[in-house]
Amino acid sequence: MPANRDTLFRYLTLLQLIPRHPGRISTQTLLEKLRERGFQIDARSLQRDLRDRLSLHFPLICDDATKPYRWYFDPSFHCDLPAMNTSSALTLVLAEEYLTGLLPPVVIGQLSPLFRNARLLLNSLADNGMGQWARRVRAIPNGKALLPAPLDEAIWQTICQGLLEKSTLEATYLSRSTDDEKTFILHPQGLVSRHSISYLLATVNDYDDIRQFALHRFRSVTLSDTTWRDAHDFDLDAYINGGGFGYRQSPNNVLLKARVSPQVAWLLKETPLSENQSLVPNSADDWLELEANVPDDQQTLWWLKGLGTNVQVLSPCHWKEEILADARSTLSKALALESEEA
Repeated sequence: MPANRDTLFRYLTLLQLIPRHPGRISTQTLLEKLRERGFQIDARSLQRDLRDRLSLHFPLICDDATKPYRWYFDPSFHCDLPAMNTSSALTLVLAEEYLTGLLPPVVIGQLSPLFRNARLLLNSLADNGMGQWARRVRAIPNGKALLPAPLDEAIWQTICQGLLEKSTLEATYLSRSTDDEKTFILHPQGLVSRHSISYLLATVNDYDDIRQFALHRFRSVTLSDTTWRDAHDFDLDAYINGGGFGYRQSPNNVLLKARVSPQVAWLLKETPLSENQSLVPNSADDWLELEANVPDDQQTLWWLKGLGTNVQVLSPCHWKEEILADARSTLSKALALESEEA
């Protein structure tokens, strides 16, 4: 009986690992993922599971046009394994609201069967109020959310495959700086979604430095026969925390000193800028004195600029000077426009 139970769990795990079309997963990757989950199985047994057992009862398809062979579900297959429960459905409906404004439509499309099943489950529970969840819950992004950049489905699939299977990619990419299309051999190391744009982190050709590639600027991507090289000292969290996406102006933090309006002070009391933030009332007016250690990056500076007249930055000096220069430039352009219209 224990052996039969182990086999059943292995089958269920396999079915969960295999994506729907147009996604694909190689037999070798399936084998590695099964072993990571504690299943001791060899390649031949896995092939028998897929070809002689599971394929007889589920719409599994093998893409054997090129090696390694890759498996996927027929796109019309919408069963979720294991069955979704109420809490999972609630979470997915909220996730759909949030992710739709962040991820490319092609990515949301691949998740749509899960979202659809979640809504169907909640609708079936209308008598106890759960069905009202989808109509009464919304996720609103912080700040202005731009529409996600469009992304080709085949390019997305190939990039994901290269990242997960540690394969190199031959890519044609539109350079933002030169507005030219260039061809590279990329060694994928990570994938990051930031606001409405997703980025591939990769080394290029024979170089070791990590570069960022916006996925929507790829013009073509194919798997390459070139041996994939691991960036051994690369850590995704360290890269992000080190300012990889924050446009840091220096590697150190800075002490932000500013006067903030009561509205901003209320916001920062509930959601602080940093753990050591302080807000001290000013006896002269109802504004508060703010101090906080923050990263010396453009993202924090842009946030301060967005507060407009609700903040007066006192230090660091380079932020104060930049905000003042922007204000003078804006005023100058406004006066010039007013003069032209007169």
